[in-house]
Amino acid sequence: MNIIKFSYKKIIILIFIGLSIFPANKVKSAEEIKIVYSIFSRTINVKELKEFALYGNADKNFKRLLKLTNTKNDEIKEILRKEFQIPLSIASKLMYSEIGNVILTRLSKIIHPPNARDEKTAVLALRSSVIKGIDIGEGKINTITFFEGYPTKKVILNVNALSKIMNKVESIAELLEFFTNSPLTKIKTD
Repeated sequence: MNIIKFSYKKIIILIFIGLSIFPANKVKSAEEIKIVYSIFSRTINVKELKEFALYGNADKNFKRLLKLTNTKNDEIKEILRKEFQIPLSIASKLMYSEIGNVILTRLSKIIHPPNARDEKTAVLALRSSVIKGIDIGEGKINTITFFEGYPTKKVILNVNALSKIMNKVESIAELLEFFTNSPLTKIKTD
Protein backbone atom coordinates (compact mmCIF):
# COMPACT_ATOMS: atom_id res chain seq x y z
CA MET A 1 0.00 0.00 0.00
CA ASN A 2 2.79 2.43 0.88
CA ILE A 3 4.59 1.58 -2.37
CA ILE A 4 1.47 2.51 -4.38
CA LYS A 5 1.07 5.82 -2.51
CA PHE A 6 4.76 6.55 -3.02
CA SER A 7 4.46 5.83 -6.76
CA TYR A 8 1.46 8.15 -7.12
CA LYS A 9 3.32 10.93 -5.33
CA LYS A 10 6.30 10.45 -7.67
CA ILE A 11 4.08 10.58 -10.73
CA ILE A 12 2.33 13.75 -9.55
CA ILE A 13 5.67 15.43 -8.76
CA LEU A 14 7.03 14.44 -12.18
CA ILE A 15 3.95 15.89 -13.88
CA PHE A 16 4.35 19.23 -12.06
CA ILE A 17 8.06 19.35 -12.87
CA GLY A 18 7.36 18.52 -16.52
CA LEU A 19 4.70 21.24 -16.76
CA SER A 20 7.01 23.82 -15.25
CA ILE A 21 9.95 22.90 -17.50
CA PHE A 22 7.91 22.36 -20.69
CA PRO A 23 4.87 24.61 -20.43
CA ALA A 24 2.04 23.91 -22.84
CA ASN A 25 1.81 26.41 -25.66
CA LYS A 26 -1.19 28.63 -25.28
CA VAL A 27 -3.51 28.37 -28.26
CA LYS A 28 -3.46 31.67 -30.11
CA SER A 29 -6.50 33.34 -31.55
CA ALA A 30 -6.82 34.45 -35.13
CA GLU A 31 -4.79 37.54 -35.91
CA GLU A 32 -5.49 37.79 -39.64
CA ILE A 33 -8.37 36.95 -41.95
CA LYS A 34 -7.32 36.28 -45.51
CA ILE A 35 -10.25 36.98 -47.80
CA VAL A 36 -9.88 34.98 -51.02
CA TYR A 37 -11.92 35.83 -54.09
CA SER A 38 -11.01 33.98 -57.26
CA ILE A 39 -7.32 34.76 -57.85
CA PHE A 40 -7.35 37.85 -55.63
CA SER A 41 -6.87 38.01 -51.89
CA ARG A 42 -6.74 40.63 -49.15
CA THR A 43 -5.72 40.25 -45.55
CA ILE A 44 -7.52 41.96 -42.68
CA ASN A 45 -6.13 42.19 -39.19
CA VAL A 46 -8.67 41.00 -36.58
CA LYS A 47 -7.69 43.89 -34.30
CA GLU A 48 -8.49 46.35 -37.11
CA LEU A 49 -11.81 44.63 -37.67
CA LYS A 50 -12.62 44.91 -33.97
CA GLU A 51 -11.53 48.56 -33.93
CA PHE A 52 -13.83 49.24 -36.88
CA ALA A 53 -16.75 47.38 -35.28
CA LEU A 54 -16.41 49.28 -32.01
CA TYR A 55 -15.36 52.76 -33.08
CA GLY A 56 -15.66 52.96 -36.87
CA ASN A 57 -11.90 53.51 -37.29
CA ALA A 58 -10.27 51.99 -40.38
CA ASP A 59 -6.87 52.35 -42.03
CA LYS A 60 -6.63 53.13 -45.75
CA ASN A 61 -6.31 49.46 -46.84
CA PHE A 62 -9.36 48.50 -44.84
CA LYS A 63 -11.27 51.51 -46.20
CA ARG A 64 -10.50 50.36 -49.76
CA LEU A 65 -11.80 46.91 -48.93
CA LEU A 66 -14.96 48.41 -47.44
CA LYS A 67 -15.54 50.40 -50.64
CA LEU A 68 -15.38 47.18 -52.67
CA THR A 69 -18.32 45.75 -50.72
CA ASN A 70 -20.68 48.54 -51.85
CA THR A 71 -22.23 48.43 -48.38
CA LYS A 72 -22.66 51.26 -45.90
CA ASN A 73 -20.14 51.22 -43.07
CA ASP A 74 -22.93 51.29 -40.47
CA GLU A 75 -24.43 48.13 -41.96
CA ILE A 76 -21.06 46.36 -41.79
CA LYS A 77 -20.54 47.50 -38.19
CA GLU A 78 -24.00 46.22 -37.31
CA ILE A 79 -23.22 42.82 -38.87
CA LEU A 80 -19.92 42.60 -36.99
CA ARG A 81 -21.51 43.57 -33.65
CA LYS A 82 -24.69 41.47 -33.94
CA GLU A 83 -24.65 39.15 -30.95
CA PHE A 84 -26.29 35.80 -30.50
CA GLN A 85 -26.86 34.65 -26.96
CA ILE A 86 -26.52 30.93 -26.45
CA PRO A 87 -25.51 28.98 -23.37
CA LEU A 88 -22.16 27.26 -23.78
CA SER A 89 -23.59 23.86 -22.86
CA ILE A 90 -26.27 24.07 -25.57
CA ALA A 91 -23.79 25.34 -28.18
CA SER A 92 -21.43 22.51 -27.33
CA LYS A 93 -24.18 19.92 -27.71
CA LEU A 94 -25.24 21.48 -31.01
CA MET A 95 -21.66 21.53 -32.34
CA TYR A 96 -21.31 17.81 -31.67
CA SER A 97 -24.77 16.82 -32.94
CA GLU A 98 -25.45 15.36 -36.36
CA ILE A 99 -27.02 18.58 -37.67
CA GLY A 100 -24.13 20.56 -36.17
CA ASN A 101 -21.63 18.40 -38.05
CA VAL A 102 -23.51 18.98 -41.31
CA ILE A 103 -23.54 22.75 -40.77
CA LEU A 104 -19.86 22.83 -39.77
CA THR A 105 -18.89 20.68 -42.77
CA ARG A 106 -20.59 23.13 -45.13
CA LEU A 107 -19.07 26.12 -43.34
CA SER A 108 -15.62 24.51 -43.53
CA LYS A 109 -15.62 25.19 -47.26
CA ILE A 110 -16.00 28.91 -46.52
CA ILE A 111 -13.93 29.41 -43.36
CA HIS A 112 -10.89 27.23 -42.72
CA PRO A 113 -7.27 27.24 -41.55
CA PRO A 114 -4.73 28.10 -44.27
CA ASN A 115 -3.14 24.67 -44.47
CA ALA A 116 -6.18 22.50 -43.80
CA ARG A 117 -5.79 19.48 -46.02
CA ASP A 118 -9.06 17.90 -45.03
CA GLU A 119 -12.56 18.83 -43.96
CA LYS A 120 -12.10 17.36 -40.51
CA THR A 121 -9.41 19.88 -39.52
CA ALA A 122 -11.56 22.81 -40.63
CA VAL A 123 -14.59 21.42 -38.78
CA LEU A 124 -12.56 21.06 -35.58
CA ALA A 125 -11.30 24.64 -35.92
CA LEU A 126 -14.85 25.95 -36.46
CA ARG A 127 -16.20 23.99 -33.51
CA SER A 128 -13.41 25.31 -31.32
CA SER A 129 -13.98 28.86 -32.53
CA VAL A 130 -17.68 28.82 -31.75
CA ILE A 131 -17.23 27.37 -28.27
CA LYS A 132 -14.27 29.62 -27.40
CA GLY A 133 -16.03 32.64 -28.97
CA ILE A 134 -19.06 32.11 -26.71
CA ASP A 135 -16.72 31.82 -23.74
CA ILE A 136 -14.92 35.06 -24.70
CA GLY A 137 -18.29 36.80 -25.18
CA GLU A 138 -19.52 35.49 -21.82
CA GLY A 139 -22.47 33.59 -23.25
CA LYS A 140 -22.79 35.63 -26.44
CA ILE A 141 -21.05 35.35 -29.78
CA ASN A 142 -20.56 37.76 -32.64
CA THR A 143 -18.26 37.87 -35.65
CA ILE A 144 -15.40 39.40 -33.66
CA THR A 145 -15.51 36.90 -30.78
CA PHE A 146 -15.83 34.10 -33.33
CA PHE A 147 -12.52 35.13 -34.92
CA GLU A 148 -10.95 35.82 -31.52
CA GLY A 149 -11.76 32.23 -30.64
CA TYR A 150 -10.36 30.74 -33.86
CA PRO A 151 -7.45 28.42 -32.98
CA THR A 152 -5.01 29.44 -35.75
CA LYS A 153 -3.26 32.76 -36.35
CA LYS A 154 -4.61 33.05 -39.88
CA VAL A 155 -8.11 32.24 -41.16
CA ILE A 156 -9.10 31.82 -44.80
CA LEU A 157 -12.48 33.25 -45.83
CA ASN A 158 -13.38 31.92 -49.29
CA VAL A 159 -15.76 34.40 -50.91
CA ASN A 160 -16.40 32.15 -53.94
CA ALA A 161 -17.72 29.36 -51.70
CA LEU A 162 -19.71 31.90 -49.68
CA SER A 163 -21.33 33.26 -52.87
CA LYS A 164 -22.35 29.76 -53.98
CA ILE A 165 -23.99 29.05 -50.64
CA MET A 166 -25.69 32.46 -50.54
CA ASN A 167 -27.13 31.82 -54.01
CA LYS A 168 -28.49 28.48 -52.83
CA VAL A 169 -29.95 30.06 -49.70
CA GLU A 170 -31.59 32.81 -51.76
CA SER A 171 -33.06 30.31 -54.21
CA ILE A 172 -34.36 28.15 -51.35
CA ALA A 173 -35.83 31.24 -49.69
CA GLU A 174 -37.55 32.23 -52.95
CA LEU A 175 -38.91 28.71 -53.33
CA LEU A 176 -40.25 28.71 -49.77
CA GLU A 177 -41.80 32.13 -50.29
CA PHE A 178 -43.44 30.93 -53.50
CA PHE A 179 -45.07 27.95 -51.78
CA THR A 180 -46.01 29.80 -48.60
CA ASN A 181 -47.83 32.46 -50.59
CA SER A 182 -49.92 29.61 -52.07
CA PRO A 183 -50.23 30.87 -55.65
CA LEU A 184 -52.35 27.87 -56.65
CA THR A 185 -54.94 28.64 -53.98
CA LYS A 186 -55.14 32.24 -55.20
CA ILE A 187 -55.70 31.05 -58.78
CA LYS A 188 -58.55 28.75 -57.70
CA THR A 189 -60.31 31.50 -55.76
CA ASP A 190 -60.01 34.16 -58.51
